[in-house]
Amino acid sequence: MVTSDGGGGGKLKKVLGLGYWVQGFRCFPWLVVSFYLKDGLKVDPSTLQILQNSANLPMVGKPLYGLVSDSVYISGQHRVPYIAFGAFLQALSWIIIAICPSNMSIFTISIYLLLSNLGASIAEVANDAIVAEMAKQSPSSTKHPQPSSSGNLQSFVWIACSAGGVLGNLLAGIFIGRFHPQTMFLYFGLLLALQFFITISVPETSLGLPKTPSVGIRNQLSQLLVALRKPEIAYSISWFTASYAIIPALTGTMFFYQTQHLNINSSVLGISKVFGQATMLLWGIIYNKYFKSIPPRKLISSIQVTMAFFMVSDFLFVRGFYRQMGVPDSLYVVIFSGFLEVLFLFKILPFSVLIAQMCPPGCEGSIMAFLMSSVALAFIVSGYLGVALASYVKITGSDFSGFPLALLIQAACTLVPTFWSSCIPDKVESKAKRKDS
Repeated sequence: MVTSDGGGGGKLKKVLGLGYWVQGFRCFPWLVVSFYLKDGLKVDPSTLQILQNSANLPMVGKPLYGLVSDSVYISGQHRVPYIAFGAFLQALSWIIIAICPSNMSIFTISIYLLLSNLGASIAEVANDAIVAEMAKQSPSSTKHPQPSSSGNLQSFVWIACSAGGVLGNLLAGIFIGRFHPQTMFLYFGLLLALQFFITISVPETSLGLPKTPSVGIRNQLSQLLVALRKPEIAYSISWFTASYAIIPALTGTMFFYQTQHLNINSSVLGISKVFGQATMLLWGIIYNKYFKSIPPRKLISSIQVTMAFFMVSDFLFVRGFYRQMGVPDSLYVVIFSGFLEVLFLFKILPFSVLIAQMCPPGCEGSIMAFLMSSVALAFIVSGYLGVALASYVKITGSDFSGFPLALLIQAACTLVPTFWSSCIPDKVESKAKRKDS
C-alpha cells in the first residue's frame, strides 16, 4: 500500500519538475558548445558530429545505473541520492570547463563533456524510474490520488523538460554573442549546484513512492532479463531503437550549412530551437488531452512518417525551392528546422507511457534505463551513419553539393521502420485491470 498526501504530491512534483526542467535546460550550454567547437577549435562538420555523438556514450550505460538504482539503497533511499549525485557530477564538469584555459584541447573538453553526460544519465535514470513507478499506480491505491495515472505524470515531466528547453535555447541564442562561452558554462554549473542542494533537502520518504524491497543487483539483473524476454517488451524496444538507428543523422552538416553557407546568425538558431522546444511543450499538453486514447502503434507510426515528410522539405530547402517562392532562409530555419529537430523526440512520450504500462513491478528503473540507453545508442549509431553518408556524398565545410541527395536518402531510411510497426502493441492493459481479471 502506498500512502501519499498533498505535501508528498507537491514534493514529488518539486523533485521531478526541477530535474526534468534542468534536463531540458541542458541545451543552454550545448548550443554554446557547438559554436565553441566550430569557431573556437575550428573543427569540421564530421568532427563536430562525431564529438557530439561520442559525448553521449555514458548514456549507453543507463541499464547499469538503473540496476544500481533499483537494488542499492543509500540511507534507505534509492532514487533521490542518485538524482543528487548526477547533478553533482554535472556541476563539477561544467565548472571545471568554465575555469579551464580557453585554448583547451579537443581531448580535454571531450573528457569533461563525457563526465557531464555521465551525471546527466544517472539523474535521468532515477527520474525516469520515479515516473515509471508512479505511472502504474491506480488512483484507488492512494489516499489522495496523484496525477500520475494514464500518462498524466509523463506529460507533466515532458512539459517541464520542454519548458527548460525553451528557456535554455532562448537564453543561449541571446547571450552567445554577448558573453564568453566559459562564462555561460559557469552559469550552468552553478544552476546544477543549486539543483544538487535542493534535491538533497527532500527526503525520499516524503515523495510517496511505492515500497519495493531491495533484492540485490544479481536478482535485479535476473528480473530485467526475464522482463526483456517478454515478446511485447522485447519487440517494442527493438523496433523503437531501430527506428532511430536506421536514420543517418545530418545535424552537424545542417549546422554548418546554415551557419557557414547561409550565414544564419546564432540568434536565429537560438530562436529556431526555442520554437522547437515550444512545440515539444505544446505536444505534451496536446498528447495528454487528445492523443492518449489513440493506439500507440498508429500514433508512433504517424510521427515516423511525418519525420520523413519534413526531411523531404529540408531537401527542397537546400535546393532553394522555398527561397524561389519568397520564403526567407531564416524563417524556414526558425519554423521548419526547429520543428524537425524536436519531432525526432515526439515518439518518446507515447512510447514511454506504453513501456511504463508493461514494466513488471520492481524493475521500472532498469527497464526505463534500458530503453533510454538503447535510444542513446541508436542516436550514436545514427550520428556515425550520418558522418559516413556525408563522406560518401562528399560533403565538406565548404562544399554542400551532395547535401540534397543525402537528405533524400535520410528520408527514405526514415520510412523503412513503418513496414514492421506491428512490433508495437496497439493496447496494453494496466496492471490493476489484469489483477482484477
